[in-house]
Order: sequence, then C-alpha cells, then structure tokens
Amino acid sequence: MNKARGQFSSKIGFLLAAAGSAVGLGNIWSFPTQAASNGGGAFLLVYLVLAFILAYPALMAELTIGRYSRANVITALEGLSTHRLGRRAGWLCGVVAAMVALLILSFYAIVAGWMLAEFLTPTAHTLGLNNAADWLGSNAMARNLMVCAIMSVLTIAIIARGVEKGIEAWSTRLMPLLFALLLGLIIYVFTQPGAADGLKAYLIPTPEDILDPALILSAMGQAFFSLSLGVGTMLIYGSYLRDTDNLPRMGVSVTLLDTGFAFTAGLLILPAIYVAHAKGVAVFADSGALIGGPDLIFQVLPALFDTMGARGTWLSIAFFALMSIAALTSAISLLEVPVSVCVERWGLSRPVAACLSGGVIFGLSAIIVSQFDALFNIVVTLTTVYGQPLLGVALCLFAGWVLQRNQLLKELSKGHPEIEQTAFWKIWPFYVRFICPALILLTFVQSLR
Repeated sequence: MNKARGQFSSKIGFLLAAAGSAVGLGNIWSFPTQAASNGGGAFLLVYLVLAFILAYPALMAELTIGRYSRANVITALEGLSTHRLGRRAGWLCGVVAAMVALLILSFYAIVAGWMLAEFLTPTAHTLGLNNAADWLGSNAMARNLMVCAIMSVLTIAIIARGVEKGIEAWSTRLMPLLFALLLGLIIYVFTQPGAADGLKAYLIPTPEDILDPALILSAMGQAFFSLSLGVGTMLIYGSYLRDTDNLPRMGVSVTLLDTGFAFTAGLLILPAIYVAHAKGVAVFADSGALIGGPDLIFQVLPALFDTMGARGTWLSIAFFALMSIAALTSAISLLEVPVSVCVERWGLSRPVAACLSGGVIFGLSAIIVSQFDALFNIVVTLTTVYGQPLLGVALCLFAGWVLQRNQLLKELSKGHPEIEQTAFWKIWPFYVRFICPALILLTFVQSLR
C-alpha cells in the first residue's frame, strides 16, 4: 500500500476508532428510550439480531471497498468499475457521500457544541466563575458559535495529525475514558431510588411484541444508523487497515462494540429517567411516551441533576463530559471523509485539507445557527433520512455487483486465507447483493411515514 496515506498501527487502534465513529449521541439519547417504548427486552433482542442481519453485512461492504481501493470515497467508488457508466456512477455516489458527511458534521458540530457548553457550565460554577457560567448556560447565538468553534478546532487538530498520530492516538485515549465515565455513572445511578423500575422497563421483554412489525422496523432503523453507515466513514477507515487484518472478524468486533455500548448506555439512561421520575421530574410526553432525544438530554437529565445538590453538579460534569467525547469521536470520522478527498484528489497537505474542510463546515454551521428554525431540521432530514440510507444501498450494490466475486475473495483472503470454506463467504456475497439493499430500502420507506 501507499505508506503516505497512513494506516492503523494496531487492531485495537482501528477498533477503538471505528467504535468512536459508530458510538454517537444517538446511542445515548435515542436507543434506550426506543427500547423502553417498544417492548423493552423484546426490542433489545430484535435489535441485536438485526445488527448482524442488516448492519454487519453493510459494514462489511464499506470495509471491503475501502481496503480494496486504498483511497478516499470518491476515488474508491469511481475505481471499482472498468466501464464508463459505472465509473461515472461511482464518482457521483462518492461526491454525494462526501457532501452528506460534510453536511452531517455541519449540524453535528452545533449539537457537539451544546454538549460542551453543558459540560463547561457546571464546571465554571464549581470554579466560582458565575458570570461565565451564566453566559455558557444561555442560548445566545454568540455562545452557540463559540462552543461550535471549539469543537470544530479540536476535530481539525486531531485530523491534521494523520491516521496513526491523530485518529488512532486520540481514539485510544478518548474511548477508554468514555467507557470509564459511562460505567462510573451507571454504578452511581443504580444506587438511587427508582433505578430498578428503569431496569425493568429496559430489560424485561414482552414476548408478544417480538414479532410486532413496528418494533422490527424501529429496531432495523436503529441497527443501520447506529453503525455510522452510508457516508463513507467506515470505507475510509477500512482503507487504512493492514492487509493482514481479518476483515470479517474486524467487522464483527466493531458491531459488537457498538451494540455493546448502546446496550450499556441504556443501563444508564433508563434507570436515570426513572430516578428522575421518582424525584418528581416530568419524564413522559403528553402522548404517554418517555421523553427522548434532545429534550431528554437538555431538560430531563439536567432537572434530575438539579435535585441532587452538590452531587448533581459533579454528575452533570461527568455526564456531559461523556456526551462531549461521544460527539467528538464521531466528528473525527466525519471530517476524515472530505479531508481524504482534498488530500488525495487535490494534492493538499493534510493540515491544509483539515483546516479547509473544517472551515467550510464551520461556515455552514454558522449559517444554520443564524437561521436555526428554518435550516436545522431540513439539513438533518436531507442527510439522515434521505442521504444515509440511499447511500447505504448504493455501497451494498457496489460491493455486491461491481466488485467481481474473485476480487472480493482475493481481498477478504488477505487476512483470512481459509475464508472460501467459511459460512460467511457462502452467504455474504449473495446477501449484500439482494437482501441487504432490500432491508435498507424498507427502513428508508418506513422512515418517510
């Protein structure tokens, strides 16, 4: 391979970087409440199965294309076909993927900035910086731009350092800290009144719900989106893998890490919601469903922390440190998509490419902040409801139909010489051609309702 591109120096470095990409805010603010609202343990069981029926095969498509091509998302997809039409289609999909990653990061940086502000506010209070804390706790445009800029600069600085010294080095530092914070918070919340009710809502299944079509479709969507698929992040990370790495095993490990984190996050969030309920905090919407998403993070949990006095301040600091790290590790992988394009297609140095891409993204973020009510939901819908699933279908089709079977076998055999005799090889090429695209399209159609 071209050493100038960089590569992950170890398996654990790749796994933590890929887990950092996949483990995002949705794992924390969406997955647990979805589970509780859709049959608890029944949803968990269906989700875990679908993570390997849907998400794992799609993840393998991205990783395989990435390592086979050793290139950015545009060059990778463009180079898979020897036919003119196929190359044009690959180029177009690559351009769209890079643009979708850029747009996702433009709103994700805003949300990441909110997490940072929520972390800095109680920190400033603890240090006696009350005026600063009051400003950080406001929703002023200047504050939103500043914290967004800080998260953008952190992301740019990490990406500018390259694969091994930037992405890998910081992932191996941040992800263990993320897990340590999560486990510490879980242990504390378990000691609080009401936590047991949250565990029951989360873990105890209602067997009759397992075959509920609505539950299955909800779990299918969560499984696909939780692995950060469809925008080329896993493709570009796959392009930095070594030839000796066993791709199917790496894919299983990433899927297990992501689903494991989502499950563990539920052990924090659902008990915390019921602890809040026991303390008189409103945790149910008017419809009777548990409050989830941003309202859970910015209203329910802060209200819970407020009931805990000094302990609540430290819990708030720890929780929003957790959220800030989760946001940063996902932002790193998203920025790498356009940066790799700038480096490999335009010939820019990595620091210049990181600053250019990050600057463009921050400019878009500033526009969204200034016209928040008009633009934010449009950008979110355009990228996550339409862009990601349709690109996910395209990547599966490229891996299944454009890459020839002998090319797939050769690539997958590099780190796994016996793969031709495995069940994976007997099933996956057919599966990624037909079943996986159909399941993703089903998820896409359901999301439009």
